[in-house]
Amino acid sequence: MKLSNLKLGDILALLSGSILPLAFAPYSIFPIAILSLVILFLLWQNVTPQRAWWRGFLYGVGMFGVGVSWVHISFYQFGGLPMIGAILLTLVFILVIAMYPAFLGWLLIRFFPKYNLLLLPAAWTLMEWLRGWLFTGFPWLSIGYSQIDSPLNNFAPLLGVYGVSWIVVFTAVLLVYIINLKRRAILPVIALVSLWTIGLLAEVEWTKSVDKPIKVALIQGNIPQEFKWLSGFQLPSMLRYLELSQSQRDVDLIVWPETAIPLFYHEIPSYAPNFLEELQREHLEHKTDFLIGVPVMNTDGTYYNTVMNFADKPSFYYKNHLVPFGEYIPFQVIFGNFFKLLNIPMSEFSTGAAKQIPLTSAGHFIGISICYEDAFGDLTRNSLPMAELLVNVSNDAWFGDSIAPHQHLEIARMRALETGRYLLRATNTGISAVIDNKGKIIAQSPQFKITSLRTEVQAYQGMTPYVQFGDNLIVIISLLMLTLSRFFQ
Repeated sequence: MKLSNLKLGDILALLSGSILPLAFAPYSIFPIAILSLVILFLLWQNVTPQRAWWRGFLYGVGMFGVGVSWVHISFYQFGGLPMIGAILLTLVFILVIAMYPAFLGWLLIRFFPKYNLLLLPAAWTLMEWLRGWLFTGFPWLSIGYSQIDSPLNNFAPLLGVYGVSWIVVFTAVLLVYIINLKRRAILPVIALVSLWTIGLLAEVEWTKSVDKPIKVALIQGNIPQEFKWLSGFQLPSMLRYLELSQSQRDVDLIVWPETAIPLFYHEIPSYAPNFLEELQREHLEHKTDFLIGVPVMNTDGTYYNTVMNFADKPSFYYKNHLVPFGEYIPFQVIFGNFFKLLNIPMSEFSTGAAKQIPLTSAGHFIGISICYEDAFGDLTRNSLPMAELLVNVSNDAWFGDSIAPHQHLEIARMRALETGRYLLRATNTGISAVIDNKGKIIAQSPQFKITSLRTEVQAYQGMTPYVQFGDNLIVIISLLMLTLSRFFQ
């Protein structure tokens, strides 16, 4: 291949990765995910393993450079780093996660030089799954999320987001076959049409509603992140949430976002006398339960990011999957001193148990997740099938007016779809939303507004196949296909 053609292919790899984020929220042009993959797979044909590595790396740089560059906002605006430091740290992060498609390209061409229908979908899905748990995991921009509004979304309750990724990649591979075979491509065309027809018609009711609708209100206080933890702003912030809640006294459940109370639970009586008593009065007089984000400290000094269930019997959910470098510092020996320079409040949380009994609020079992936890489908499954309703509390103020909150909402929609449950998403600055059991948004708040979002939701019982088997099913299928594909080389 001529050097000029090699360089053109490299540029196309970078560009095809750069357009991929357009398939995700807030743009949601889902066919772009397939187009982007088709270009990459064509560029991986007839090249050396080294060139496949390089093009996979460029694809990853484009994909993550456009899709998750918003992480610099938390480093710069709220972490105290100078802009150049925030950009460099973000660049390092992007270069590291770009290694996933890079090594995938190298492995494919090195050990599987001939494409087949089983190979690429299985290999890509396993790569995404690995990215979702290795080094605590970063599942952001998994291809399956881009299809939340496409006909392929009906596969989510069956196989989860990674299963949807498998089908997206399979679609792209079929298109590559059609391009390569041209007039002899009748079988790939039939397979492609059949697959999408099944997706369009495969809507199944895996779960069933129970009891009467529940009146809920999500309180969005819109507290600026730079003021949230300052001592002079803590009490006004708490009173804002209380006053907004008092205007919603006729609902069954009120949800406040992550760390809506910017104090440790044991500090509330001394810092804000009568605050808990006022909450208790609201609960008793108006029969309203509360789910409230508040940190909790043990007597030994360890502390947790929690959600307090303020009902007849107060109880707590303790966050299990913490955000590395934000809520705890991994590899303390290497990174400890450096990241302590960042001005991130309460950045050494302890980890809650992986499996916790769902909280009981408004007469139903509630599966709780805090912020980043809803990006992990298997973690959401831990409260199911017992939980009849899902609640996620978050604080996306860390990422300002970027695409991150929109991407996060899209991820939450996938969790609702996978589990067949309504999901309530209460955030500090938006986007707060109520999502039904099909992953559709039935109500949402504007960003950066003080507001109360109220509606009715429905409790659901039962298990989707994904709730029963989790990611294990698609991982096993992919491993089997990867093994079988060796026989077609």
